[in-house]
Parts: sequence; C-alpha cells; structure tokens
Amino acid sequence: MSLTGTPFLYTLIALSVVALALPLALWSRVRGPRALRTATRALMLLFAQGTAVALVFTLVNNANNLYDNWADLLGTGDHVQQAANLGADGTGGIALKRLPKVRQTFRPATGPGMRAAGGVSVTQLKGRVSGVNAEVYVWLPPQYDEPAYRHHKFPVVELLPGYPGSAKAWFGSLHAHEQLEPLMRDGQVAPFILVAPRTNLLAGVDTGCANIPGTVNADTWLSVDVPMMVMDNFRAESAPRGWAVAGYSAGAHCAAKLAVAHPDRYGAAVSLSGYNDPIGERASLAAQNPALRAENNPYLLLRKAPVPPRVSLYLSGQPHDGYEAAIALEQAAKAPTTVHVVYIPRSAGGHTMALWRPQVVPAFRWLTEVTGRGRVTAGRAAPPHSPSSAGARPAELASGTASRAGAVRRR
Repeated sequence: MSLTGTPFLYTLIALSVVALALPLALWSRVRGPRALRTATRALMLLFAQGTAVALVFTLVNNANNLYDNWADLLGTGDHVQQAANLGADGTGGIALKRLPKVRQTFRPATGPGMRAAGGVSVTQLKGRVSGVNAEVYVWLPPQYDEPAYRHHKFPVVELLPGYPGSAKAWFGSLHAHEQLEPLMRDGQVAPFILVAPRTNLLAGVDTGCANIPGTVNADTWLSVDVPMMVMDNFRAESAPRGWAVAGYSAGAHCAAKLAVAHPDRYGAAVSLSGYNDPIGERASLAAQNPALRAENNPYLLLRKAPVPPRVSLYLSGQPHDGYEAAIALEQAAKAPTTVHVVYIPRSAGGHTMALWRPQVVPAFRWLTEVTGRGRVTAGRAAPPHSPSSAGARPAELASGTASRAGAVRRR
C-alpha cells in the first residue's frame, strides 16, 4: 500500500475511529486477573495513540511531500548504481554531444495534484554519466501541443525540493503548475517546461547536490543527465539561455550552487529560503569536510570565480532564514552576474510550504523577464529597512509584493 496513496490514508482514518471506539466500548467490560485487565487497557491506549500519530504524520507528509514512498521513510532507498570520479566539470571527460539520444517512456504520474492543469508525467531515468537511477517528473505548458507551436522550442525550469522532500512537492504541495498554467495561457508568464527530478538519492542523508566520488554524483545527475534526457525527448531550448533551476530550503541552496557553478548549463536560478554554506543542512554530505563545503558554497564560488558567471539569481528569504545569505551573494556578485533579493518579513510565516507557495508566481514572472521572454514586472519586495506589513495579506507577505504604501491603503 502506497505511503502517499488514498487507500492508506482512508485505512488510517478507519483504524483511528476503531481505536477511539474500543476503549469507550470495552474499558469496563474487560475481564480476568487485574494484570490482564491492565495490560489489555494499556494496549488499547497504545493502539489509539499509535493510530493518531500515524494519521497526523500521514496528513503532514501528504501536505508537504516529505517522503514519497516507504523506502524513503524507512531509509532503505538507494538510487545510486555507481559514483565514478567525474572530475571538476562532472562529465568524466565524456563527449556529451556524441552520446546517442535516449528515448524515455513516460506515464501519467499519480498522487495529489498530479492530474491537475493537464497532468504531470513521470519516467525512470538511468543516468548515463552520473550512475543515478531515479524518477523524473515533467509538466508541459499549455502551448506545447498547440499546432502553432509544433516547431517551437520551450525554456525549461528544473525544480528542486527541500530535504527531506519528494520530487512531487512542487506539483503536489506548491501547486506550481496549477498557479502558472492560466498565466501562461494569458501570456503573463513564459511557457516553461517544468522538470522535477528526484534529489533524495541515498538513504537518510541529503546529497547536497554534490559530486562525491565513490558515494554519489548528484550534481551530474541534476546538471547533466536530467537536462540531456529532457532535450532528447522534448522540444526544449538548449543551455544555458533556455535553462533555469529553482528550489526551496535545501533545494534553494542547490539551485544557487548549480547555477553559479555551471553558467554553461543554467542561465538563472531561483532560491527560496536558501543558505550558502552546506552546513545549513546538517544531514548534507556536502558538509562532511571543509573542502567539500567550500566546493559547494555558492558565495565562495562567486568570490573565487576567475571570471564572474553570466547568471541571474532570484533570492528570497526572511531574517535568519535565507535573507542574510541572499545579501551575501548580492554583495559578492560582479557583472555579468545579477542578483535580485526579495525580503520576506517574519510576519509572513515560517519555513513551510505556506511561505513558499505564494512566491511561485513572482519568481516565474521574474524568470520570464530575465530570460527575455516577456515584458513582465517582477514583484518588488518591501525594503529591508522598513519591513512594515500592517494590513497586508499573507500571500502578499510571503511573495514579497506587500509594501508600506499598499498596507496603508488597505487600513
């Protein structure tokens, strides 16, 4: 029975009802020696508590897409077949353009939100360079199958979840495709292909989107294998101009790091509540030692780059949750690197899906603008020195579109 499936949820609801009814119906009817009666009643209480905890966990997990299946939850999943030393550029000297195209088979994805806005598809990809074998979810914009666009190539945004987190989270919890689909139809947001690869590749640890010989080549999986597969199977634009990467929390760290480290593969990145030092996620393999931390810290990569990368960064955060890291990147950036920082006040909420969900549309409006695919004005943030949010709606606070003037007008 699937961890995130409806049958499992309904089974837990039924068991919770039974667990509540049992003590009410049988508490005073238990017979036998005192020790037996005590043990029986204790078991009924434990059953009631266990089912309640399991139900709450399942509801939270379904709402936030933390664990996709039982293997993820129990720490038994391993999607790494091999992890060769691929060198500094993560290709192992392989001539990528000479690799034969691989046609993937896609099927409709299942789970909350997967059938909305035209539906999400999924495929199992065996990374030819990284040695990773994992699923990749793809959503196509409404224009993709229209006759007028049959020869058109579409820009791509790679979507990364936090840790722990399911690749489905951008669709099932943030509802990115549902929010963006009508705006794409109206021309307010460019028709991006949305690609969500699995990032939870090893049991019980965050890969930090890093290449670690002998352990995992997560960077190559995300920045080489997944893009090659997408371009082999869809009418996708080539990198870097046609590619961006976006993430929240640990995925935000990865998005900024991948874009800064590989300006030949990504032209832009969106980081929602991210951090620079991999130690921001203590379960990260990239935080194992000082050398790995430095190699996977976008701030240090920017500072030490012999030539500033031609990338655009959209960085949002709250005080002590992404904002300071964003300012550090802004201060380290030199042309042609550009950085747009969005200040999110504490009153917008905490480090949750409810904070990131309203930021999807402003971030994609910005992506539309910086990639030159429309004259869209990105949402402006309240200035850090005047974070007044009186009267602002929660969505405006979380997206960074609330302002002092707007708040005054709504009083």
